[in-house]
Amino acid sequence: MNDLAAQLSDMARSLQQQDGMQDTLDGIVTAAVQTVPGAGHAGVMVVKGRRHIQTPAATDEVVRRVDRAQYETRQGPCLDATYEQQTVRLPDMAEETRWPDFSRRALTEGIRSMLSFQLYVEGDNLGALNLYSGLTSAFDDESEHVGLLFASHAAVAMVGARREQDLTRAISVRDLIGQAKGILMERHKITDDRAFQLLVRVSQHANVKLVEVARNLVETGELNDPRRP
Repeated sequence: MNDLAAQLSDMARSLQQQDGMQDTLDGIVTAAVQTVPGAGHAGVMVVKGRRHIQTPAATDEVVRRVDRAQYETRQGPCLDATYEQQTVRLPDMAEETRWPDFSRRALTEGIRSMLSFQLYVEGDNLGALNLYSGLTSAFDDESEHVGLLFASHAAVAMVGARREQDLTRAISVRDLIGQAKGILMERHKITDDRAFQLLVRVSQHANVKLVEVARNLVETGELNDPRRP
């Protein structure tokens, strides 16, 4: 137990040091295979609206193909049970009855068992960590226990990376709008507030986001609808 705690602690520190969301996700799937007993492949899946699936990180291409099978068959743990349960285990794809079409597709990819962990749920959107194996009954109670602990650390790392990403984006937007205001202030000899009002007016008139109006001004020197030449 102490070894596991130390391993998870080291993993958490390593994920926190990753540069950006994508590096964090890539680190999560790599560490999952190294940490959770029975895992041969791993992927982070994002489901939007309970139907649209993305796999932003995967250790192998087979993971993306199996995830795609969930989307195409409209079946699978991440489209159903993982919304309601923290953990879903599929010990034998050949005998799985909950998602028969998905199970057949997974079997053709050489996947015999699967273990899924809920990372987050936001309304109809879901983040999940999926583990795969080419062996039947590859995941046992220890796998679930270790996987739950791992998923908890992974979820915290994702939240931290997302906050950093949002902060970086917010700073970038602020700087872009600041540049646009500076151009207008210099060009028309107006105040900061007046320059901002001009940006807002164009944004509202064109029904375009303020940041897009600002970006267009900075890149082209034109204060107009960025969708029109």
